[in-house]
Amino acid sequence: MTKGYTVLGPEIVSDLHDPVRDFAYDALVGLSERPKRLSSKYFYDDAGSRYFQRIMSLEDYYPTACEREILTERAHEIISPMLGRGPFNLVDLGAGDGAKTKILLDALRAAKAEFTYVPIDISEGAMRTLVEAVRVEQPDTRVSGLVCEYVEGAHYLGRAFADRSNLVLFLGSNIGNFNRVQARAFLRRLWSSLRKGDCVLIGFDLKKDIEVLLRAYNDSEGVTAAFNLNLLTRMNRELGADFDVTKFRHYGTYSVFSGAMESYLVSLEPQVVRIDALEQSFSFDAWEPLHTEYSYKYLRADIDRMAADTGFSVIRQFEDSRGWFASSLWRVEIETKVPSPLK
Repeated sequence: MTKGYTVLGPEIVSDLHDPVRDFAYDALVGLSERPKRLSSKYFYDDAGSRYFQRIMSLEDYYPTACEREILTERAHEIISPMLGRGPFNLVDLGAGDGAKTKILLDALRAAKAEFTYVPIDISEGAMRTLVEAVRVEQPDTRVSGLVCEYVEGAHYLGRAFADRSNLVLFLGSNIGNFNRVQARAFLRRLWSSLRKGDCVLIGFDLKKDIEVLLRAYNDSEGVTAAFNLNLLTRMNRELGADFDVTKFRHYGTYSVFSGAMESYLVSLEPQVVRIDALEQSFSFDAWEPLHTEYSYKYLRADIDRMAADTGFSVIRQFEDSRGWFASSLWRVEIETKVPSPLK
């Protein structure tokens, strides 16, 4: 991936950072902590994105089917606040393969809405595939893909689309990868990049039977384990590390205190790992955990409170037939309970 973020796209917009340098720095910080940790944002190289597409098709991984049900049955209600307002952007944060978003694209085309589809994803390979697919399947849909992280995408929104309305999608319970403080900070950052009246549709995985959660994050086919272990393979390739992935195992568990599924890579024996990009080695004890991901689950009251705290009002909350997942449609307001951060 090129430096900064890339529009796919007539041009490279700007060079904000060096991804490999950032990866190395985050690895240094995370592996120096106790317990050791790595950010889940580094899951999504091209191989990681392919693993995640497989995860979403697994029977035990319920969020995809739940969210697809909501989008299919409520598509017109979701897009209705944007209709009749003139040209707008459909911004898709963490677009992946865009399979669920295409449900809304079809609804917008049927409603003869004038819009530009702006998918945003950290994986350049996934983004190129998605942009090409949309251009082939829906040639009359304007599409401009952006390769970057969520926060950078929000910043770009504020600069590039200040004169247009936006419907922002944050699907797939991606909000759950942030802890409560981080989620509020991200949503407030997104708020500051939008205009009054803009809308945001956010997917929230609701709290439910713990056994359902455990099956979803410990699938019998081992795809989730491979997804996590690919993070070590990526470090070997990009940072010159020498992880032996056979000496780690994936472990997913639920914390009743935090309300989050937690994923770990557990060292199966004492070992030392060298990372050439850092010119440093890191020791692991036998059974020492390396934290890779949080996936926070929500109560309905949590969602209402988070919207109010970050400058949004809830227009409507849609749930699947089992009540396992919520797609919450919010509107940007001006009056908020917290001070606005700098853009």
